Amino acid sequence: MQLSLLHKNAFVGGSSAGIGQAVAFELAALGANVTLVARTEKALRETLERLDTSQGQQHGYLVADFSDSSGLMAQVSALLKSRPIHILVNNTGGPPGGPIVEARPEAFLQAYHNHLVCNHLLAQAMLPGMKAAGYGRIINIISTSVKEPIENLGVSNTTRWAVAAWAKTLAGEVGPWGITVNNVLPGFTRTERLFDLIEKRAAAAGLPKVDVEEQFRNQVPLGRFAEPQEVAAAVAFLASPAAAYISGINLPVDGGRTKSL
Repeated sequence: MQLSLLHKNAFVGGSSAGIGQAVAFELAALGANVTLVARTEKALRETLERLDTSQGQQHGYLVADFSDSSGLMAQVSALLKSRPIHILVNNTGGPPGGPIVEARPEAFLQAYHNHLVCNHLLAQAMLPGMKAAGYGRIINIISTSVKEPIENLGVSNTTRWAVAAWAKTLAGEVGPWGITVNNVLPGFTRTERLFDLIEKRAAAAGLPKVDVEEQFRNQVPLGRFAEPQEVAAAVAFLASPAAAYISGINLPVDGGRTKSL
């Protein structure tokens, strides 16, 4: 099975921590040159120092905030003058939680901007290089909520569905160039966001955090939370030559929690 990403260039959003960081490590381990993207330069530098360079890879980073799409794209434009991007991993922090009936319109607009609009702008900028290289992978890290809405994440549920529909449409348009577009749907994964959600749920219900954590864990047939590396492994496979005929899918990595196919 051909998994090598040697001589491929990857761009990974939210890659200074959590799932994004784990994805960067996996892609580098397969030989890719990785551009890290996040808001905090110190964390980016620390991650950069840990990336695999055993195959002569050359890595870098961009300090960018997805709420500032103009600033983000100015940096991306400069990057693309030096190297094409073959693998785009769209990943950024999810919107704040809360019931959808309480959500303000501004919350939807901000979430659509940070996720859907930025994904779109990045794809538009990088597609010419993918077409010229004859190799392209666009992978969006979204949520199992595109299959089953998650309680108390109204804005996130809505936004994730929009990204999934965008990705499916895009997959149909770029397929003739051998470019694939897929979504990875993490379940409960050991990240700061998961434990923040657990803490808020516990506070709202007046329960100890350990009890709420157990409630979450009991929803998963495998009986545990995912490690970020397990989600990253799915992303890395979809980025590889071995996944060339997989496109337009939503792939849950959730320990069997999602009940729908």
